[in-house]
Amino acid sequence: EVGVGEIIICDSVGAISPARTDLNSAKKKLLTTTNPRELSGSLADVLKGADVFIGVSCGGILKGEHIASMAPKAIVLAMANPYPEIMPDEALAAGVGVIGTGRSDFPNQVNNALVFPGIFRGALDIAAPRITTAMCLAAARALAGMVEEPTAEKILPTPVWDPKIAQTVAKAVAEAAAAAAAE
Repeated sequence: EVGVGEIIICDSVGAISPARTDLNSAKKKLLTTTNPRELSGSLADVLKGADVFIGVSCGGILKGEHIASMAPKAIVLAMANPYPEIMPDEALAAGVGVIGTGRSDFPNQVNNALVFPGIFRGALDIAAPRITTAMCLAAARALAGMVEEPTAEKILPTPVWDPKIAQTVAKAVAEAAAAAAAE
């Protein structure tokens, strides 16, 4: 597996960086594991050359020019609902490689509907006392494994059309919880 090289988190003001004087304790804690180059500036500033954008904020904040400034064929998961950070047609026109949203009316729905109730079913089946990072990663890997030949238009199974998703996620989560309990 390839690890993540760098994560930069932005809020409504811009990059969470040590240069900011308005950070609460939670945002200061984020700096212990993010933004190693201590980048400052707006979302537009920190997106230059970025490979991935994961949005969980508000609709319409990402523009075509932001996508154009990112690395070629960048991945954009614009999950604000009901209006994503950027609409898929605008992202595609700007050169994005993969676009996913939280909406069911576009390809690549990235939504909690993909893993719930599977995560809870798996945890209940094994009587796990908590949901762990390993269980969440197992759920993600199980989802990814359900698409045998991924394309830019299909990186995830479709929650509305595939009744096996919950079963697949539950099994993977239960196995991860059992493995952790055995250690």
